[in-house]
Amino acid sequence: MNETTDAAAPDRAEADQEPPGGRRRLGRRALLIGGVAAGLAGIGYAARDELERLWWRLPGVDQPREKGAVDYPGALWVPASQLNWRRADRPYDYTVDRVVIHVVQGNFYDALEAFRDPSHGAAAHYVVRRDGRIAQTVRELDVAFHAGNRPYNERSVGIEHEGFVDRASSFTDAMYQASARLTARICRRYGFPADREHIVSHSEVPGTDHTDPGLHWDWARYLRLVRAALPDR
Repeated sequence: MNETTDAAAPDRAEADQEPPGGRRRLGRRALLIGGVAAGLAGIGYAARDELERLWWRLPGVDQPREKGAVDYPGALWVPASQLNWRRADRPYDYTVDRVVIHVVQGNFYDALEAFRDPSHGAAAHYVVRRDGRIAQTVRELDVAFHAGNRPYNERSVGIEHEGFVDRASSFTDAMYQASARLTARICRRYGFPADREHIVSHSEVPGTDHTDPGLHWDWARYLRLVRAALPDR
């Protein structure tokens, strides 16, 4: 189901090199997109955009990766089992326009242990601790199995929070603030609004039987914090 290696992406510089004689060489990407798009010229930009996405789904086409790198500064890298996510090149192959909010029903370390377990079958991109500490377990480039819905997995970043849905005390000031800064950065990175259409609960994902983050999660407060953090750099 997943890739099992984390090899660096192949060199794509060939499309930009000027060979002897002054004639520019075309890489596979240019040939694929340019050639097919020429046949679909009447369809317009939508078809070309879809071809761009198809390119990133071809075998052997990957964004450069650095082992242990995180997408959120200061996050602790604790990699999930490769059976709990699928390698991708988001947002080049899948548009990212959602954050899904989860609650662990346990503690920070329970979540990390579960995500490292290849038999668990699920992982979120991030886990937020009560004191605001953040761990990243799956790169945002990749599709984490967190929402129980394939299209939502492909389009979203999943954020787990330490605690229990039936305990209001689980959700501390430090947790709200740290999670809100993380979500704000994701909204900025992918260019989608910080609103309830694009920041959703796990319970709102179509087809799910989960109830998290539950009635004690303060959505009004959380969205205020996210929007306040949007100008931060």
